[in-house]
Amino acid sequence: MSIASRLGPWLVGTVKETTGTAVGTVRNMGVTLVEQFATLSYTDTAAKTLFILPAGSAIHVFLTDVSTAFNAATNNVITIQTSGGQSLATITASGANIVVGRTGMAVTAGGIGTYINTGTSDITIQGLFAGTGTTATTGAATITVAYAVRNVDSTYGVNA
Repeated sequence: MSIASRLGPWLVGTVKETTGTAVGTVRNMGVTLVEQFATLSYTDTAAKTLFILPAGSAIHVFLTDVSTAFNAATNNVITIQTSGGQSLATITASGANIVVGRTGMAVTAGGIGTYINTGTSDITIQGLFAGTGTTATTGAATITVAYAVRNVDSTYGVNA
């Protein structure tokens, strides 16, 4: 099996053009979600590039699969941000470890505009870990971003 590449959104559905008002005659095309994966560890205390997302994309979700608990004594925080430092999502464990398992990340209110549309040029997404109290000695996670590729002007294609 090989890898295939495609530029632009994949439109999927059964009705491409609206020709009436009844179900089956109204456009039902949508774009597919794609994902990228990157790793983050307790040693990544400075911003680390995780992903480059295409211009105009719509971010669906960031997921974190923690395979080794992050164990700073007081607080453990994973932050996902743009290269400009705009926070997009976080996991915060106050007074506790970020434990092994899968979790969605809390969306940062100030970053919602970036979720809706990443902008007119590709965007760099970074991640970092911060802990307080006793320095963390463990912590490993795979971060997943799911997003819809759209046109640079944030449209989804014909008749969007």
